[in-house]
Amino acid sequence: MVNPPKGSPNGGAGLRPIIVIPARMAATRLPGKPLADIAGKPMIVHVLERAREAALGPVVVACADPEIAEAVDAAGGRAVMTDPDLPSGSDRVLAAVKSIDPDGAYDVVINLQGDLPTIAPAAIAAVLEPLGEPAVDIATLVAPIGDPAERDDPNVVKAALDFGAPDQRQGRTARALYFSRATVPAGEGPLYHHIGIYAFRRAALARFVALPPSGLEKRERLEQLRALEAGMRIDAALIDDLPLGVDTEADLAKARSLLA
Repeated sequence: MVNPPKGSPNGGAGLRPIIVIPARMAATRLPGKPLADIAGKPMIVHVLERAREAALGPVVVACADPEIAEAVDAAGGRAVMTDPDLPSGSDRVLAAVKSIDPDGAYDVVINLQGDLPTIAPAAIAAVLEPLGEPAVDIATLVAPIGDPAERDDPNVVKAALDFGAPDQRQGRTARALYFSRATVPAGEGPLYHHIGIYAFRRAALARFVALPPSGLEKRERLEQLRALEAGMRIDAALIDDLPLGVDTEADLAKARSLLA
């Protein structure tokens, strides 16, 4: 069990968040990456520390492997073992939350990917901004695409949404209409790089995990499309800087350089 929340840890918006970091050793492109050494610490510990620094609520690592749990425990964090056969990180997050908070004391679950060791604590906090709109089920983050090479790179997931002209924006959140590995939307204008962090309302996370994989999800290999196809609303907050996601040896080398 976790201790019940006290007050509003996110600037008085009335939300009670818990951060859950799903992690497993069997990554396809970089096996064992949660324990990859970066500046003397496992990568998962760097992410754990960034999440703690955000000071939004308790932080838990939902892991599929005992060696990850051992590394988290050694760093003074809390790990929850989950079924290694669960099909996705979202399933792992929900299983961990059900285990440690069965009474629903926390009404927002932040799913923070365990391969973002350089993410700024302020960026983690920003993912809560879209939930100020009651109709939003799921919140996420985007950053402007500045590198021309990323426009057509299928490994860079783009979000189709419109914040308006920079001098006319009413805020830094917008409704996400689609996500794609293709270059969307077409035409002149900014493109946005989707960042894999989500803030789910508790009921939305349970609904999402219960849904079967959708056609567009399987076609694009993007699970957030399952939510959109089911009529769930996803809004995104705009941040200025893209955190480094570690998926390859080259990414790992860059993370080591940045955090040296």
